[in-house]
Amino acid sequence: MEKLNLYPRLVLGHNPSEGNFDLHYFAIMNTISDKRSTKIICTIGPATESRDMLGQLIDAGANVFRLNMSHSKHEWVRNLIRAIRLEAERHQANIAILVDLQGPSIRTGELPEPYHLKENDQLEIRLTSAAPGMPYSTTVNYDGLLEDVQEGNTIVVDNGALLMRVDHIMPDRIVCTVMTEGVFGSRRHINLPGVALRLPALTEKDLADLELAVECDVDYVAMSFVRNAAHIAELRDHIERLGGNAQIIAKIEDQQAIRHIDDIISASDVIMVARGDLGIEVNIQELPVIQRDIVRQCHRLGKRSIIATHMLESMITQPTPTRAEVTDVSNAIFEQADAVMLSGETSVGLYPVRCVQMLDSIARRMEREEDSHFSSEAILKNDRQKTLRAAIDLADSIDGANLVIFTRRGIMAIDAAVLRPEKASIFAFCNDPIVVRRLALARDVTAFPLVFFKDPSLMVHQAIDILKKEGHVQDGQPLVIVGDSLQGELIVDSIIYMRVGQ
Repeated sequence: MEKLNLYPRLVLGHNPSEGNFDLHYFAIMNTISDKRSTKIICTIGPATESRDMLGQLIDAGANVFRLNMSHSKHEWVRNLIRAIRLEAERHQANIAILVDLQGPSIRTGELPEPYHLKENDQLEIRLTSAAPGMPYSTTVNYDGLLEDVQEGNTIVVDNGALLMRVDHIMPDRIVCTVMTEGVFGSRRHINLPGVALRLPALTEKDLADLELAVECDVDYVAMSFVRNAAHIAELRDHIERLGGNAQIIAKIEDQQAIRHIDDIISASDVIMVARGDLGIEVNIQELPVIQRDIVRQCHRLGKRSIIATHMLESMITQPTPTRAEVTDVSNAIFEQADAVMLSGETSVGLYPVRCVQMLDSIARRMEREEDSHFSSEAILKNDRQKTLRAAIDLADSIDGANLVIFTRRGIMAIDAAVLRPEKASIFAFCNDPIVVRRLALARDVTAFPLVFFKDPSLMVHQAIDILKKEGHVQDGQPLVIVGDSLQGELIVDSIIYMRVGQ
């Protein structure tokens, strides 16, 4: 088959029972033989905030746009979300929006000028109410720090630029000894590996940003520094009270989260392995093992996973990635993570479109190789998931077969994605455009809006017409169709096998 361009088209649908109507749907076009399953998340920033750049990222293969609230003003966010949706409509692309809350980060105070610290220098970190008592002195935005740390703890400053040891704890300050030479500036981020911090789950800034996210009807909200399942419950309660329906991404960034990982996975909709802070909080040699174990557990418990941070870091300033970066991305694809995420590469980098194209090409190549088979460990919690497993096995056993799913809330499509069909592609149809948009973050799922009819056969015919017109299926190709229908007062789950055109 001739390779198609990655440009979806608007198709007019016809409902024989209800007259003519416009069936607007969005889908990234792929050929039957050359389809990318892994989704790509792009962080938007100064390098990509224009409508032209947003369009280029969509054309290159972006599926989700991330807005980092650590660096974003509310008016900028409103304008950007409006631009994203206009570009998604113009390109007829299914693009989800992710708002990433800053979370309760610990930062030092303002300095008149940076300190140039040498090994064995001493620096004090004091409460904002305390006067400086040493030549090298700074405040901290978290008063509980003095109660959480112990003498001998290591403090990591500015993502590893400086290491310090806590030597003395006083009522209003701690005294640290510098272990590595470096520059200490204003508002530096602090990590305390292995220390159980009592920071709040959500700050006042987070709550204000969350109101904005709900106002703008974003698809996903990412929660930073999640430490237990109660934090997820607190965020979900806030979203519901605000009248929102965004799904929650839990960012795994410290040892506390790892200790409660099963509960966090169960409570969340999606898990992000946020390797920046996580790589500081754990022994660096353990990071690949932790990543693999988290992705594997997501497979077992039926949740989606994202691998983030330093995917193509060198491409912020260089047009090509390092060999190590290509291997790193390939490992994430091999583990069958649902998505890989770009941060600085697309927000401030010089080659944002190249980065997306690179991820796209690596993913397509690696997806032709044998995978980790983590999905074989998935726990089937109910009869509907067992039915879906049977449908996937059937589709995988028939040459050229694809899976067609009708879903109202997206659950069945996400379950299918988590079960990872080995050969069959997943095409999902839903009567809710918001759910369709969310499915942009489900591996191997191409989603379409569709008006649901009382007669299931009409829905099947409409779905097949869409797939044929977009080049996803052709006459004679086998399909396994999964959905539910009303039989009297009963809801019946069904599996239908058919060939297109028959």
